[in-house]
Amino acid sequence: MNSFEEKTISSETIYEGKVIDLRLEEVELPDGKIAKRELVNHPGAVAVIAITKENKLVMVEQYRKALNRSIIEIPAGKIEASEAPKLTAIRELEEETGFGASSVTFVQSFATSPGFANEVIHLYLAQDLYKIENPSDGDEDEFITVLEVTIEEAEKMVTTEQIYDAKTAYAILYTKNLLKDSSI
Repeated sequence: MNSFEEKTISSETIYEGKVIDLRLEEVELPDGKIAKRELVNHPGAVAVIAITKENKLVMVEQYRKALNRSIIEIPAGKIEASEAPKLTAIRELEEETGFGASSVTFVQSFATSPGFANEVIHLYLAQDLYKIENPSDGDEDEFITVLEVTIEEAEKMVTTEQIYDAKTAYAILYTKNLLKDSSI
């Protein structure tokens, strides 16, 4: 047993939604005291670093209600039940950007907000992109603009807060190092 582990005493689902569930758990802390934890259950997601032949990042701009503003991000989306993360990455790339990729490679997985949520994002690198003639429709409640930007433009978008999410900031750092260290 990890010396920091919190033992669950009770767990109650408070809300079950389309994207998340919310649980209230009572836990025993390492010092024996009791505390409550509000936890978000999420099925997981993927994000895609899509790089064109011209070494531009394919990005999407969309409105994020939680922030009450539009931001620019890498393509991403929720993993559907029984869907392998790589297939989610391929599907989301097509639905959000109209691109397919001859090469889709796993990069890394990471937790987004481990203080209260179990969401893990699986990051993929998509290369050898091609336009799909009749791409699959995206979510009916999703309105997206597709952009292609250089790594320098993306870095500037971080400083101006047009790019405002951690997965995209991480993807930019990863891509900058990839472009610097190899000839893709």
